[in-house]
Amino acid sequence: MENINSIRDDEIDLAFVKDVPLTFAKNNVVMPLKKIDRFLMAAVADESGFFALRELSRKHHLKPYPLKTTVDIVIDTINRVYGQLGTAVEVMEGISGDDLSTVATEFQRPRDILELTEEAPIIRLLNALIQQAAMENASDIHIEPYEKELDVRIRIDGMLRTVLTPPKIIQNALISRVKIMANLDIAEKRLPQDGRIRILIGGRDIDIRVSVVPTSFGERAVLRLLDRKHGLIGMDELGFDGKEKMRFDELLGRTNGFILVTGPTGSGKTTTLYAAINRIHTEEKNIITVEDPVEYQIKGIGQMQVNTKVGFTFATGLRSILRQDPDVIMVGEIRDFETAEIAIQASLTGHLVLSTLHTNDAPSAVTRLIDMGVESFLVASSLMAVLAQRLVRNICPYCRKQYVPTESEAKYFSSLLEPSSSLTLYRGAGCDKCKGSGYLGRTGIFELLYVDREIRQMITERKDSQIIKDHAVSKGMKTLYQDGLHKVLKGYTTLEEIMRVTQKDYADIQI
Repeated sequence: MENINSIRDDEIDLAFVKDVPLTFAKNNVVMPLKKIDRFLMAAVADESGFFALRELSRKHHLKPYPLKTTVDIVIDTINRVYGQLGTAVEVMEGISGDDLSTVATEFQRPRDILELTEEAPIIRLLNALIQQAAMENASDIHIEPYEKELDVRIRIDGMLRTVLTPPKIIQNALISRVKIMANLDIAEKRLPQDGRIRILIGGRDIDIRVSVVPTSFGERAVLRLLDRKHGLIGMDELGFDGKEKMRFDELLGRTNGFILVTGPTGSGKTTTLYAAINRIHTEEKNIITVEDPVEYQIKGIGQMQVNTKVGFTFATGLRSILRQDPDVIMVGEIRDFETAEIAIQASLTGHLVLSTLHTNDAPSAVTRLIDMGVESFLVASSLMAVLAQRLVRNICPYCRKQYVPTESEAKYFSSLLEPSSSLTLYRGAGCDKCKGSGYLGRTGIFELLYVDREIRQMITERKDSQIIKDHAVSKGMKTLYQDGLHKVLKGYTTLEEIMRVTQKDYADIQI
């Protein structure tokens, strides 16, 4: 029996694998690969896999050709390959072999309207939709009703793309299926509802946050997918440059103070907070969080979830945390004066407090706290740093190529290069891996405002955020726009991406 240490996709005949049930492959830990002459080649991990291979071979009138490997390699390959086939939803195998367009066409044929109450086709459609979104690493699924049509879009790397336009007639049945899976009230169609779905897809534990709201043309649903296994990343993977990373690490090493992460919705603030918590988490520290919702479970950390229906708010949670003898406190978001005041008081009484705020840049966080009603001297004495961030798409590594920029593009980099040096940029040509977009995956661009003595004085005097920003830039703070340009020069992303996600007034800053 031959031993192998890995299985490549080009060694697998998908057409043949499609005829082998997923449960059979997993239960017996056998991964059928392909037929070669009179032999059936398959990866097995133990005797049960070998016996299963003999059974499969006999069924197809072939001889078994086993390749010995580990259980982990067989299971990982099964998850990966069956996911490509569209049959990887482990808890619902009824959609074997179907894709979205195939399932959707079932509704195009003339049928009695009462037949639309049958669950089977609706279940298969929604399951196939969730499965496709998970396979393509989408963050969100949008089910959007309009006057005469129904659109389904998924968000990949921050950009929405239409994947399906099913008939309007199935709208209510599809939304009802979403509600059933999320344990929502299917009879309530006038009020917004929030829920959660937890599902296994190809061995991946996917947590789905569901939001359903009423609109003029029916209920609209957004499903946010969170991969509980791959959601947590380290500080080194966020996209920090060396200087900013060292400064941020130094701030996280302090025993008290207030650190804010700012940016719009979907800019990766929560991911950064989780990475920061992971960095400083040790047995000697008591770390407690209050979140809405708890997105990823971290072993050894006390995580509380806000529940406004019973009066458990961020402020309520913060008060309870302070009685739990914490060393580090993470607050999911500063939304009001009460939460801000308690968080700041906690940072002044020997706790390291991390939280997020919705502002466009780092200096604006100062004025936002003061506008909430927090006294300027409290902000000045507690705030250590503000980290503003955005997410930009990475150039696809599979179709990345060099090009010579135009004069209008080159002017953005004139102050970053030596006069005699040549400028070479990169972009994606578009390929199957990136669906022709030229981008694959995302990274962060950052603006770290370090609160020094001069800035503390400015905060106390309630100086304008632009004055604070000008001072910070003069002291070496790299703005979002500037950090983005450096990542363009390194070949991580494109100038178009930086201009898309940063404010236009950054372009006027001399760098």
